[in-house]
Amino acid sequence: MHRSPSPQTVAAWARLVRVQQHVLVAAWARLVRVQQHVLAAVEADLKAEGFPPLAWYDALIELSRAANGRMRPVELEKAMLLPQYSTSRLTERLTRAGLVVREVCPMDRRGQFIAITAAGRALQQRMWEAYAAAIERHVGTRLSNEDAGRLCELLGKLS
Repeated sequence: MHRSPSPQTVAAWARLVRVQQHVLVAAWARLVRVQQHVLAAVEADLKAEGFPPLAWYDALIELSRAANGRMRPVELEKAMLLPQYSTSRLTERLTRAGLVVREVCPMDRRGQFIAITAAGRALQQRMWEAYAAAIERHVGTRLSNEDAGRLCELLGKLS
């Protein structure tokens, strides 16, 4: 025979669920706010050093890691660390700056590749020094190596 839980038990479960939801929502909000804060701080540091936006670095590093230094635009968009809602506008800016070139795909004449230039590689390498210093300043000074490892582990559970 199955017994229904008492009203007190049901009320206790409901309180527990509300507390758990509150903690989860608080964790979510903190994650989003911290990400926005740290990214804004890193962007400001790069700007202060005279560098273009972080999205430029993100695209250039992915292209520099790719076979032959080139990718299809859709591959680049998927590989980028930062969300880029207009990869075509970004690649157009990079092209105008001489940091990337568009190449026709030899197997599909309608398709194209985005390829990093020597100037793009040089900028990516110069930006890395400022970027690494900003990461250290805004993250490394606040987290021990142990903390950073735990944070990586926790965030890994979300992906």
